[in-house]
Amino acid sequence: MLDIILRHCTLPDGRLDQDIGIQAGRIVAVQPALPAQAGREIDAAGQLVSPPFVDAHFHMDSTLSYGLPRVNASGTLLEGIALWGELKPLLTQEALVQRALAYCDWAVAKGLLAIRSHVDVCDPRLLAVEALLHVRERVRPYLDLQLVAFPQDGLLRSPHGLAQVQRALDMGVDVVGGIPHFERTMAEGAESVRLLCELAAERGLPVDMHCDESDDPLSRHIETLAFHTQRLGLQGRVAGSHLTSMHSMDNYYVSKLLPLMREAGVAAIANPLINITLQGRHDHYPRRRGMTRVPELLAAGVTVAFGHDCVMDPWYSLGSADMLEVAHMGLHVAQMTGQDGMRHCFDAVTEAPARVLGLPGYGLAPGCRADLVLLQARDPFEALRLRATRLMVMRGGEVLATTPAAVASLSLPGRPASTSWQPAAVAGGSADVRLTTAGPVATR
Repeated sequence: MLDIILRHCTLPDGRLDQDIGIQAGRIVAVQPALPAQAGREIDAAGQLVSPPFVDAHFHMDSTLSYGLPRVNASGTLLEGIALWGELKPLLTQEALVQRALAYCDWAVAKGLLAIRSHVDVCDPRLLAVEALLHVRERVRPYLDLQLVAFPQDGLLRSPHGLAQVQRALDMGVDVVGGIPHFERTMAEGAESVRLLCELAAERGLPVDMHCDESDDPLSRHIETLAFHTQRLGLQGRVAGSHLTSMHSMDNYYVSKLLPLMREAGVAAIANPLINITLQGRHDHYPRRRGMTRVPELLAAGVTVAFGHDCVMDPWYSLGSADMLEVAHMGLHVAQMTGQDGMRHCFDAVTEAPARVLGLPGYGLAPGCRADLVLLQARDPFEALRLRATRLMVMRGGEVLATTPAAVASLSLPGRPASTSWQPAAVAGGSADVRLTTAGPVATR
């Protein structure tokens, strides 16, 4: 007798009519017509079951602070940084914790069960670090929260920057961060990369560095990051986030850079919603959109993950913790609308960031933790197209959230009334919709 069986699931790899058996919080079987009984059976009715969404790049210390102490009037990156500097002295630990916990609730409802958040360590009080360490423990039963020690004002540009990073790591922060393009000079940026990578190697920690978040094609700190990754034996533990200068680099240099990243095992993290919002602000027309070269990175064998980056904060007034929205924007900006491209974009908010974060037991194979999301979609492409409703979110075999199916009742002149409808892909490219009775998940 198993604890739970999900019947008639469609899996992201295309397998149809699969049953998923769960026992003691783990997946124990994935096969058609699983010959077993369970205390609870859930009929997925052919809908898509995915491992949970993963956000590889976020700023939880600033989330949900939009309008405090004022609105970013220009919407630019630099005004956002200045505005965050105005807000920092006004922060309280209680408010930081409340906003972060509220965001984690949003995340769980959207099937987002793992987040890597950068936390500013340049405030001498380390108030945000203390707050998010507390939040990490509070949410541990239902969400994996990794914290990155992020010297927002520049490691060498801010007083005691390196000491502040070290203090945050001593307190229990998980990952070494940086922002070399924000240092005073290119040389100081390169020096900050060296210092931070050596610190990570000394402590046995991963590195996730804001790198070249600029329209300047000569901002090339990702090359330095790849070099020190190889020099220090950090392969597979390093990520470069944003990498927007690559959007503006000449093709010859990029043809040299991509193999360096692959050889060093450096992952790339793009943030589609924010990269296309903050980059290209000095352009008229044609206007650059800024997101890094996702298809080229993938073709070169580099792991590429997507992040949400910001939600309702000094840099971005929108957002809802929906990683399908992130992937949906990413595939449009990168022109990845072919079948392989869309599959890569779905992977960029599931499997790829799980590898970047080093999440143990992630996936839908026997032995993996029973963390999964039941989506109102028939395949990953439909999930991206519709930003599909998360019908059910499960963690360790426990249901954390349910959402009613998105349905509508139609009463159209000259046509019989239909009780519900669901936009769906139709063979042959017909523009019609498929009428369904897409109600709540049947359970027993």
